[in-house]
Amino acid sequence: MRCPYCDYYETKVVDSRPTDENQSIRRRRECIKCNRRFTTYEKIEEIPIVVVKKDGTRQPYNRNKLLNGIIRACEKRPVSMKDMEKIVDDIEKNINNSLEKEISADSIGQMVMESLKNIDEVSYVRFASVYRQFKDINTFMDELKKLLDEK
Repeated sequence: MRCPYCDYYETKVVDSRPTDENQSIRRRRECIKCNRRFTTYEKIEEIPIVVVKKDGTRQPYNRNKLLNGIIRACEKRPVSMKDMEKIVDDIEKNINNSLEKEISADSIGQMVMESLKNIDEVSYVRFASVYRQFKDINTFMDELKKLLDEK
């Protein structure tokens, strides 16, 4: 880290502490050459995620939009808000670990359905009915049969 006063290239860290609810670290530094102190902040670099929709359009990833879809599917079901937020956290973790800058809406939907299938089957079927856009009762029944066959 270069000193902002004398532009010397070597400094030492005098104090470090978390800030912003542990989202960044505040560091007090001291220049080896001029002995002046200054503050720096260290924060995780966030790579913006772009969602590619079915029609080919692109839009920024929106955590709240995903969470709201899951909340609607789990409405009046015994699924806690903590569980729903964990689903979103796990999906975000998977996306970030893939190091891809773009992800298809289809991939996100598949991840949500896999998570809901393990938590609450009714919520899973609700989400799948909107996500897969069931055209009639037969496609809905086919999905239910798949779910029963897996058991």
